[in-house]
Amino acid sequence: MNAAARPSARPSLGTALITGASSGIGAVYADRLARRGYDLVLVARDAARLSALAERLQREAGVQAEVLQADLTVRADLARVEQRLRADTRITLLVNNAGMAVSGTLAAADIDAVERMIALNVLAPTRLAAAAAQAFAARKAGTLVNIASVLALVPEMFSGTYSGTKAYVLNLTRSLQQELGPQGVRVQAVMPGATRTEIWDRSGTPLHHLPQAMLMDVDALVDAALAGLDQGEAVTIPSLEAVHEWNALEDARRALGPFLSLQQPATRYTQAPAAAAA
Repeated sequence: MNAAARPSARPSLGTALITGASSGIGAVYADRLARRGYDLVLVARDAARLSALAERLQREAGVQAEVLQADLTVRADLARVEQRLRADTRITLLVNNAGMAVSGTLAAADIDAVERMIALNVLAPTRLAAAAAQAFAARKAGTLVNIASVLALVPEMFSGTYSGTKAYVLNLTRSLQQELGPQGVRVQAVMPGATRTEIWDRSGTPLHHLPQAMLMDVDALVDAALAGLDQGEAVTIPSLEAVHEWNALEDARRALGPFLSLQQPATRYTQAPAAAAA
């Protein structure tokens, strides 16, 4: 759509590039960001779905929406998206959302599927974040949203390989906040719980196997995540009412810092155990 078609009362906020945009969380981000005034670059494998979404949002929100078909586990496709992030100065927001899950134990897993998951959940967002970081830092502006998961905090609840990839995304995000914040770049980690998306069926764990009280609708999830962004949150956990619990966890983690790397081992490793009572 021609930029002139945008309603005059809503100037462009730039362009948001969203990965995994053909369905689920990515598609709802596309809808919400378009209605806020962002033009869109929609990235996913399913060109037909992307095109239908782009056409709808151009029509309903009066924005430009471009389809960039890419499989982010294919190095050449990933490189094209990286190059777009580096070269297109209109891009002001990256939503690193594309991901997949593999359920079950590592010993019983399809290790090739696990490798694909690591490529999509770890390698792809890292390279895209790096490209966005370089571009945004050079302009002293921009926003990076990384979709992690609450499973980063509770790895015993699901596949350790999946939760491990999301713990990586969380740690990467926290580091980027320190790196890019002073350069005017906002970085947010979003940590969904179980959400009604297609990822469950694809992972081999159908939604109906999960307690319904745990499942959040995707629209509510994205609206909460954007509210957290608006409020300046570094980490947004949409279902967490008692935010003081998260703050307490963060305080405890920081308190460990001075004791994690010292010259001498802890005394429990160097002192002989006390003799058992007679």
